[in-house]
Amino acid sequence: MAPRPSVKGVADVVALIDSLSRIAGRARVIWFLVFGGLFLDAYSNAALSAGLGPMTTQMELSSTQISVLTATAPALAIVFNPVGGWLATRIGRVPPLLLAKVFAVAGALLAAFAGDFSTVWLGRVLVGVAYGIDFAVAMALLAEYTPAKFGGRLNLWQAVWYTATTSNLALALVFFHLDVGADIWRWSVGSAAVVALALLVGQWLVLSESPTWLASKGRLEEAVTNLDRIYGIKAEAGTPDARTRAATAAPAIGMRQAGVLFRGEYLPRTILSSVISLGQSMQYFAVGWYLPVISLTIFGESFEKATVGSMVFNAFGIAGGLASAYFGRKLGLRLSSAAGFAGVFVALLLMGLTFGRIPTAVAFLLPVAFILCHSAGPGANGKSIAALSYSSDVRALGTGVTGMVGSFGSVAGLYVFPQIKDSLGLGNTFLVLSVVPLLGLVTCLAIKWDPMRSGVSVDQEGPAAPGAGGSHPDATAATAAR
Repeated sequence: MAPRPSVKGVADVVALIDSLSRIAGRARVIWFLVFGGLFLDAYSNAALSAGLGPMTTQMELSSTQISVLTATAPALAIVFNPVGGWLATRIGRVPPLLLAKVFAVAGALLAAFAGDFSTVWLGRVLVGVAYGIDFAVAMALLAEYTPAKFGGRLNLWQAVWYTATTSNLALALVFFHLDVGADIWRWSVGSAAVVALALLVGQWLVLSESPTWLASKGRLEEAVTNLDRIYGIKAEAGTPDARTRAATAAPAIGMRQAGVLFRGEYLPRTILSSVISLGQSMQYFAVGWYLPVISLTIFGESFEKATVGSMVFNAFGIAGGLASAYFGRKLGLRLSSAAGFAGVFVALLLMGLTFGRIPTAVAFLLPVAFILCHSAGPGANGKSIAALSYSSDVRALGTGVTGMVGSFGSVAGLYVFPQIKDSLGLGNTFLVLSVVPLLGLVTCLAIKWDPMRSGVSVDQEGPAAPGAGGSHPDATAATAAR
């Protein structure tokens, strides 16, 4: 019987996970449960979007109230993305994920049973807290659960996002045919509580703490136990190596040490991932999130037609999200983002220049092109590139900070879009927004970092010491897919 491999630190854990040829068994269930949290985040956003028209009519909301309501969740995510990353760095990856589901259940129920604007807003506050915590932690955990050769699969979160959006729109149609009247938005928002509760129970029962995080804290016995529990990898805890001893002796990296993300080799990675995240969220939440409104303009003033139109748009988002894993693997995350930004830029220009002056069929194809280019490129890569660019000791903090920057884009898109639309009209709004993907394209071409092409495993670079001037590439080359 062959001796069990010895685990002396993070690098050994990463090497064992990377040696796997597939994700199977309990690991596959866990992987999809973590993705389920991202499904919930998208579903909660879609729930409000799908019912925005009936809610506006029932509560007689002004354009400012609509802007505040729709921007609340991403605005809270600005704060709670880094808070989630900080929690995940300090107490582990799993507890913050469970906490996020509790907030999601409470927020959905509060909004669904609200009698006035203020109560709906409070519900969205709780949803924003859940969204901020969950997204930052989930992407970090997925990166640590996933073998290097399958790193491109992190991009599948984009397909999950559009699948969730489409699911909520389909449910909204069911409620429409059940003739629930203007309360249709309550059913749509309330259904998110059911999804959140199911995920809370599933994650509580099945999730296991990241072996990589445990090793980074010097808890090697627990790391070995979870390697067996998750992957069936039989190993034994060895004597902690020098890097592990140094990491456990150093002060824990927290919010005050976030500056390490903006120094040395981490600086271009942080700039690139932040700009991609900012650009993709601003263009999506300004245009993609308002597809029901755009559909009304294209297909006519009918809730059913607008919803079906939005579902068709989102179907292309699913296709683009699935394709993003392929393009990310073939082109790298940076170049696939650049190509996507270029396509979105052209689509927005054409939408702005031709809106209201071309046949419906052509007007329909332009948002389709927008969604395809967005979801196959920067839409998926904005989260994935951050999760793959930092070593385990700062990964959750890095995804949190990047998510915070992306949330600024979400707020800008959600709040600014109704204001510009009311002032300039939908066509001119598209022209103004075309500046966003153009800036994203320029940034992607200017910064050359790509975790899929670096040839170095970030988890073998060593921990980023709180006072260090950058990352610590003290290890040898690893799989290029990292």
